[in-house]
Amino acid sequence: MTTPEAEQGGVAGEDRSTPEGGAPRPEERLERAVRAAEQALIEYEIAVETFRIEVENFSRLHHQKLGPMYTRLDELDAQIAEARAARTGDPEDLRRADEARARVMPMPGVEELFNGWMDGQGLFPEAEAILADQPVRPPQRVRPSDEARKLYRELARKAHPDLAQVETERARREEFITRVNAAYARGDETLLRELAAEWAAGPKPAEQGPTPTEELYARLEWLAQRKELLAVVARELEEGAIGAMLRMAPGDPDHLLDEIAEKLLADVAAREAELAELQG
Repeated sequence: MTTPEAEQGGVAGEDRSTPEGGAPRPEERLERAVRAAEQALIEYEIAVETFRIEVENFSRLHHQKLGPMYTRLDELDAQIAEARAARTGDPEDLRRADEARARVMPMPGVEELFNGWMDGQGLFPEAEAILADQPVRPPQRVRPSDEARKLYRELARKAHPDLAQVETERARREEFITRVNAAYARGDETLLRELAAEWAAGPKPAEQGPTPTEELYARLEWLAQRKELLAVVARELEEGAIGAMLRMAPGDPDHLLDEIAEKLLADVAAREAELAELQG
């Protein structure tokens, strides 16, 4: 995708003059191809990074809100299998009960990893409230706000490391973009505005003379390789369970979580009724 900036601007320091007689420079067409490839790669990286952050945020909320309910279902399945085995004494039922119990047995040291986030029953406070049909505090937004997204895109287009032609400038941009990504992941609009002001006041990229043809070819090759790597990342995100769920409700992932929670609550109620019948 070619942005208006790409159409109107050029490589920093580009010499648009032509040799005597008005003939275009031999590398001029190649330079245009490099500019177009750079802008296309930046747009693609923005899209992949945005989706990666959405997947990470949704995954965290999915685990926080729904994970304990999946654990509760596994526990009920184990209790049902154990109650059925106790009633029948059948070796196959006993084997299934052992397998069901093994699925919910905690791994050694797991609780220590959560540093007190869970209680003794392995439930988050939010999950306990949901199972008890009590109000819970609203989950954090799955996505950064529209304003944060706009600020992030503007900064990424201006300060992206792939626009640097000098290693020192690339390092400066990489450090800056790392901070931009971190602020965007948190949805911190205030920090993003501060970073925008910092970039506007910072040093300008050093101007470069015309790039030799062989360096332009090497640049295009690097851009193509980078695009292939990003395509692998994007495919892994899209094919993952969380990415697939996000594609089901791209406009309202919070509502999708609520729908899944309702179904899980119905499943929990059904399992509890089955267990009560077996125990009765």
